[in-house]
Amino acid sequence: MLAKRIMLAPRPIELLRSTNTRSFTTSRRPLSPLNFRSNRIPINVSRTSTSATRLQYNPQRPWQDIWRKGQQRDYRRQAFNYQRYQTSKGLLLRWASSPTFYYQVAGLSGVAATVYVYNLETVDVSGRRRFNIISPDMEKSMAEGQSEQVLQQYGPMVMSERSKEHRQVQRVLRRLMPHSGLEGEQWEVHVIDSDEKNAFVIPGGKVFVFRGILDICQGDDGLAAVLGHEIAHNVAHHAAERMSRMSILTATAVLADALIGVDFGLVRLVNHLVFDLPGSRKEEEEADYIGLLMMADSCYNPEAAMGVWQRMEVYEKSMGGAPPQFLSTHPSSHARLEKIRDWLPKAQQKLEDGNCGTTGMYAQGFGSTMQDFARWG
Repeated sequence: MLAKRIMLAPRPIELLRSTNTRSFTTSRRPLSPLNFRSNRIPINVSRTSTSATRLQYNPQRPWQDIWRKGQQRDYRRQAFNYQRYQTSKGLLLRWASSPTFYYQVAGLSGVAATVYVYNLETVDVSGRRRFNIISPDMEKSMAEGQSEQVLQQYGPMVMSERSKEHRQVQRVLRRLMPHSGLEGEQWEVHVIDSDEKNAFVIPGGKVFVFRGILDICQGDDGLAAVLGHEIAHNVAHHAAERMSRMSILTATAVLADALIGVDFGLVRLVNHLVFDLPGSRKEEEEADYIGLLMMADSCYNPEAAMGVWQRMEVYEKSMGGAPPQFLSTHPSSHARLEKIRDWLPKAQQKLEDGNCGTTGMYAQGFGSTMQDFARWG
């Protein structure tokens, strides 16, 4: 009987090979260019995503991968391949047995460190150090065609340039531009007639604002906070930074898969949770900071940013709450409020130091009005 039982017992390898494939999905929004928490935000671009997008949890978003590619990924755990693991292990052992193994490892490490250090740069406004191998021209070329895809999706819903919503966005954008450092861009504004709370700016100056976010903004000052955040993603070239980061994470996953047989999807999942998502949240925080100073330089009340995120927090709760922050590409609305509160004194000082007195404000408003009259006759 004992011998019979032993013969009937499945071998460990067979058990492992029979494991059912399971899918693991991490998703921060159920978005990142005016990433007001929406899957619909193009990911390769500004990574702009005002956090408002993270409030949108409809899984049926048709363009969730247009811009913020990678905001929602599927990772599938494959059944353990023991033979593949043994093959990879053998390759690693043969390499390790080479008499020049340590020299090769040292050489490769030196090359990798040199490339990394050589491509470190400092973000002008925030002073943050980051790795970036994508030039501004390459970033812009990679973003070409994204706006056309968005327009194909929402073309019939784009509001007239004569609409009050379009004029409001154009008016606020015009005041922000001189303080963005991006005056040379060919700016285009598209307001989409949708209740979605979302907005984003694609590198190259393509601005998309959904009508629903205007209810959250409640005026030009609130809209300046939203647009300032989204423009800041372009100012800091977050899309290029994101692509640079993904190149490192992908290379790490490929090496781990080839040398030690660790499943590629599993390594990508770990990289996504440990490096990509925290990096995305850091970029969103930086865009909040740059956008706050930009709106203050443009003579908009920076305290309006507090109101925007307070209303976003209320809206977020009405939609069922936010996902856990460690699974999100954006900080929570509450966390953003706390940060903005810390930055307000500096922003208010900029407001006071600028030409933002009553006369200056009237002059700016009059200039914008006259430009509108000249535009529409």
